[in-house]
Amino acid sequence: MSTRSILRLTAALLAFSVVAPVAGHAAPRDDQQMVLVTTDGRLMRDIPEAGAVRVVVDNQGRRLLIDRWDMVIGFEMPLWQYREQQGLASPRVQPDRDFRRGSADWDDPLWGDDFGQDAFPDAPPPPRNRDFRRDRDRFANTDRFNGIERRDLNPTTGTVPRRDGESSIIRLPRESKQQPPVAEPARPPEPAKAPDQAKTPKLSKAQVATLQVYLDRNGFSPGVIDGRMGSNVRKALDAWREATGERLDPADTDLVLSRLATRGLAFTTYTITAEDAAGPFIASVPTDYAEKARLDRLSFTSTREMLAERFHMDEDYLQELNPEVDFNRPGVQIKVVDTGPKKSGTVTRIVADKGRKQIRGYDASGKLLAAYPATIGSSSTPSPTGEVIIERIARNPGYTYNPKINFKQGDNDKILQVPPGPNGPVGSIWIALSKPTYGIHGTPEPSKIGKTSSNGCVRLTNWDAEELAGLVAPGVTVSFVE
Repeated sequence: MSTRSILRLTAALLAFSVVAPVAGHAAPRDDQQMVLVTTDGRLMRDIPEAGAVRVVVDNQGRRLLIDRWDMVIGFEMPLWQYREQQGLASPRVQPDRDFRRGSADWDDPLWGDDFGQDAFPDAPPPPRNRDFRRDRDRFANTDRFNGIERRDLNPTTGTVPRRDGESSIIRLPRESKQQPPVAEPARPPEPAKAPDQAKTPKLSKAQVATLQVYLDRNGFSPGVIDGRMGSNVRKALDAWREATGERLDPADTDLVLSRLATRGLAFTTYTITAEDAAGPFIASVPTDYAEKARLDRLSFTSTREMLAERFHMDEDYLQELNPEVDFNRPGVQIKVVDTGPKKSGTVTRIVADKGRKQIRGYDASGKLLAAYPATIGSSSTPSPTGEVIIERIARNPGYTYNPKINFKQGDNDKILQVPPGPNGPVGSIWIALSKPTYGIHGTPEPSKIGKTSSNGCVRLTNWDAEELAGLVAPGVTVSFVE
């Protein structure tokens, strides 16, 4: 325990102020009166509760108050010495034993409240070496006090056992060394798991990312690749099972790796080019639509953001794989995900599953060809119901904000033309539906897909929206299901 802690503890003992005499014993002479002082040097006014402290005596005769955590909370001090420290009495000058404020041996002076009137000239001198700070490491957080004699309180009388010639001072009840156990709050029962939802063993980020890459390459998107086994990964696994009839065990990393190897492993290296670093970029993406409309283009804000989207990655995960890399320097080699080519085929029917938050595309035979996590409407701005059809596909679209037809954003009450760009309101793709103002589109915030709500449209990551746009054509049916 630190010197300061001991001071504070001894202070606590002394803070009991002048203690009443023990029954059957004569009251101590004035010069033998002791006080309890807290570790910050003040008289202890709050008496510890029964069982809250114990008293120990160190090898210099100091009596310390110890709490349940073996921390000194106060200590005992002669009244004359306490008054002397407070400047309430003339100091007793004794060679090498002057502990007045500012002396060399007492470099951590005590401060407290007034107590008593006169000094006690006949009191014995204080013990030597009261510099508790010098011993601070000896007492800290240990169950064994080096050089300290334990003298727990007498369980019958509640007093500290005395040595010959020692005054009785403290009457504290015995306490248990162990802190009473704290009852843990009752936990609600866990919901029963379906047989197909067996708990997945904990996988490393690299293992989860490898699984994400495998699903992504096969058209069953996990959203952003971030090495996390989240809801979007599980939705992709469900889609894989629907398409193939195979239950892919996430823990079977050998199987995933062997299948990936036919088209290249999950990670590769990429060298940042001068074109990558050149941009153009914007400083930040405004939230206000009027400010967006003033820009020429809603471009990426950095090379790192651009590369994260190109490789279907979460931006923070890309940084984690490449610590201390300067993404603005051409020629720097970085570690990225090897996404492989886009999914090929023809989707003739789309199911927009509101409950699952997923878009699923089926071919002419009814086979599931691709699936993407999606953000689909909200209670205040719901998505369409029933069936609609795809009318047109626009790449790199601008966006017309019309508060009278769509939602109202901020204080904007006029029609605004928001420029195109990957950080635009509809991202890099707009798949218009036959219900006016509704569509399937990209997003400037890929990490939020499947986890938030939209203003009625269907949001995908930009790369998933671009892949879907390559699988569909005008006239394809989109069925919204609950």
